[in-house]
Amino acid sequence: MGKKMFTVLENNPEVMNSLAYALGLSKDLAFYDIYSLHEPDLLAFIPRPVYALLVIIPLTPAWEKSRIAENAAMEDYEGCGPNEPVVWFKQTIGNACGSIGLLHCVMNGPAADFITPGSDLEKLLKDAIPLKMMDRANMLSESEPFEKAHQDAAMKGDTVAPSIRDAEHLGQHFVAFVKAKDGHLWELEGSRKGPLDRGLLGKDEDALSETALKLGLEKVMKMEQEAGGDLRFSCIALAPSVG
Repeated sequence: MGKKMFTVLENNPEVMNSLAYALGLSKDLAFYDIYSLHEPDLLAFIPRPVYALLVIIPLTPAWEKSRIAENAAMEDYEGCGPNEPVVWFKQTIGNACGSIGLLHCVMNGPAADFITPGSDLEKLLKDAIPLKMMDRANMLSESEPFEKAHQDAAMKGDTVAPSIRDAEHLGQHFVAFVKAKDGHLWELEGSRKGPLDRGLLGKDEDALSETALKLGLEKVMKMEQEAGGDLRFSCIALAPSVG
């Protein structure tokens, strides 16, 4: 009832790079397809360090049960200000999980140092930092540059975007796994109660390291495997540009 709705985004480098650059991320960074989490020959194509992973994961019964239990133990997020370990956005815009996931990737950790001064992305970040959860969500919802960049990027996918109504029932979630400047792996998703600290990474471990995968994405995959559920996922990595 009156909820703002966007067109759903595809999780591929062409779409996410176009959105990131339109908002103001430097082209010194780029998103890359991840074809394997462990095959050395395929991983060799990904520049390092990887600052963040952006993943679409199906909301299966096993993962939903885990999320409900974890959410029940959490309070609504109260963080704000320059000492936050991560900048996190509560999602109040329908189908904006992809673009909010992108913000979580590029606004946190070393990637934030690649935001172009004077850009829409820099303004969104500066405006978000002092705000509490719902004020921050409302600020994002009212941002015309954010909405335009999202809608423009949605036109660049390889497949026809589902209708707004159909997209609400896809049962998939965009999740960002980010190595923040505090050295921890954070799981960031706008439909949760707040950011989730998944644990400390070593100085030389990035968001695609074995430790990061075990603390983050592979925990969900293991849960699904044990439950005999759906292991399909789509993953891209934010890393330095090449060439």
